[in-house]
Amino acid sequence: MLPVAILAGGLATRLRPLTDTIPKALLPINGEPFIAHQLRLLGGSGVTRVVLCVGHFGDMIQQTVGDGAPFGVSVEYSFDGPTLLGTAGALKKALPKLGHAFFVLYGDSYLPCDYAAVSACFEKSGKQAVMTVYRNEGKWDASNVDFTGGRILAYDKNNPAGRMKYIDYGLGVLRDSAFSAVAQDRPYGLAALYQELLQRGELAGFEVNERFYEIGSASGLQELAEFLADRADFRTTP
Repeated sequence: MLPVAILAGGLATRLRPLTDTIPKALLPINGEPFIAHQLRLLGGSGVTRVVLCVGHFGDMIQQTVGDGAPFGVSVEYSFDGPTLLGTAGALKKALPKLGHAFFVLYGDSYLPCDYAAVSACFEKSGKQAVMTVYRNEGKWDASNVDFTGGRILAYDKNNPAGRMKYIDYGLGVLRDSAFSAVAQDRPYGLAALYQELLQRGELAGFEVNERFYEIGSASGLQELAEFLADRADFRTTP
């Protein structure tokens, strides 16, 4: 299985004051830090190696997670440094630890999908990147992808159009060559990189059927807590 880059370097301003003293990745969900649930999900999906791209409060994340062994994965760290690099900029800096191809997801996302199937789609596509999409219909957040006939026709997080019924699920696969135009140690966003790849015909799409969970809001925190509690109840039912 490909390694996974987790983008966990943001400031989490939407969750203040909860994130005034701890990073979003360490917010408690059902008695454990969110990142514990996230890493166990990845380990259970066949992932063995994770690179955490951290910045704000990154030392606290490293102290909590360590080498990842308690969660069934091996964890390394890539620190932004004095300047926040943005999502694509952080990945560019982490490339030496990630290799030629890797998954990427956000540090506030819990994505219970088939990671092996996403990886297989990426290999079959021959493209520089794959974006997973979910038929959202504007339900969980603003839909921002026009996905038709198995192809991404348009993607825009800032100006979603009415024809867009899908949303960027939050899991991607990228080759290191996709970052050739991203300057080293300069802020750059992953959404902008995806748009560039789409324009060049280098972005494939893969539809997932499992809804996403996120902790970017108070309602998201509650929804994930309920989802995980239900899964725990199911596992312990005789």
